[in-house]
Amino acid sequence: MRSRILTLAVATAAAGALVMPWAAPAPASTPAAVVTPAGSAPVTPARSAPAARIVTHFDLAKGQLPENIALGPDGTAYLTFAAARQVVAVDRTGRTRVLATLPAPADGGVATPVLGFALTSGIVRTGDGALYFLYASGDAASTGLYRMPPGQQPRRIAALPAAGLPNGLALDPTSRTFYVTDSVLGTISTVPLAGGTARVWSSASALAATGFLGVNGVKVRDGAVWVTNLDQGTLLRIPLRQGRAGSVETRATGLVGLDDFAFAPDGRVVATLNGPNTVVVVDGDGRTRTLLTGADGLQNPTSVAVRGHTLLVASAAYTTATDPNLIAVPLHHR
Repeated sequence: MRSRILTLAVATAAAGALVMPWAAPAPASTPAAVVTPAGSAPVTPARSAPAARIVTHFDLAKGQLPENIALGPDGTAYLTFAAARQVVAVDRTGRTRVLATLPAPADGGVATPVLGFALTSGIVRTGDGALYFLYASGDAASTGLYRMPPGQQPRRIAALPAAGLPNGLALDPTSRTFYVTDSVLGTISTVPLAGGTARVWSSASALAATGFLGVNGVKVRDGAVWVTNLDQGTLLRIPLRQGRAGSVETRATGLVGLDDFAFAPDGRVVATLNGPNTVVVVDGDGRTRTLLTGADGLQNPTSVAVRGHTLLVASAAYTTATDPNLIAVPLHHR
C-alpha cells in the first residue's frame, strides 16, 4: 500500500505541492517564467548562490516528501512528510526524528479528493512547544486539525470536510485563531486555538481552483491574511475587518507553480514555485526575481521558512523523483 501511495505522490503531486499536472517542470537551469503585476519591472535573473547548502536528504522510497515547515527557537525544523503521513523534527545537524505517524484510513486514502492518497500538510508550532498540523484523508473521522504537545501523541481538535483538501495553516496569535486553506473547496476557514468548530471565513472566487488545486499557502501579517493560489498563480492579501474578511487584494500574478511563501525580515515575500523548480523574491514594489533554482539543489520546492537572515527551503521531489531535501541559504545580500 505504501509503495502505491508513493507512486501516486510522485506521479500526480501532493496537496499543496503546486505541481501542475498540465505543465512539466522547467529544467533546473531555466529561470521560472514569472509575470509581475501590471506596471512593475521585469524579472531580474538570479545571481549564483554558492552559500546554499543542503542540510539533509530525505528518503523518497519511504514517502519522506516534505510538504510544510515550522521552526522552533532552538533551530529545529518541524516538517510534515506528505506521503508518509508523518510529522518529524530535523535538528541543525540534519538529524531527522519521527514524532508521529497518522494512521491510514480504511481505504488507504484513495478517497482523498484530487490526489487519491492521505497526507499531512500545513504545520504550526506555538510558544509552548505544541505542534498543530493538518491531515487530509478523505475520511470524515480523521480529516482535520491536530494538536501534538511535546512528548505526546497527536489528537484531532477540529474536524474538517472530508470532501476537501486542508492544506495551509497559519495562526493569528492576537485573536488566537487558526486560518486553514482548502485547496479543493477554495475556502479559508477559522478554528479557535483551543479547537472546536471550523467556520468558513472566505470563499471568494480568487481562492478557487481552476483545474487542479486552488488556495494553498497562508500567513497572517499586519492585519491581513495572505494566501497563494496554485491554479491561478497569484499572491493575495485579505484584510482583517474586525475578524471578518475584507475584499481580496491581488499582490502578484503569473507566478506559475506558486506554492508556499514566507516574509523576509525586510518585508519582502519569498515564495516557492514548485513545477518550475525555483524560489523567487517578490519585492514590495512588485519586482520579482529568482533566488534559487535546481542548480542550488531544489527538487520541487514546497515550502519555506525564515529564521533571522537564513532561509530554509523544503523540496519534495514530486516530479523530479530524485532527492527530497532541506536547503538553508543566507538571505542577506540577496
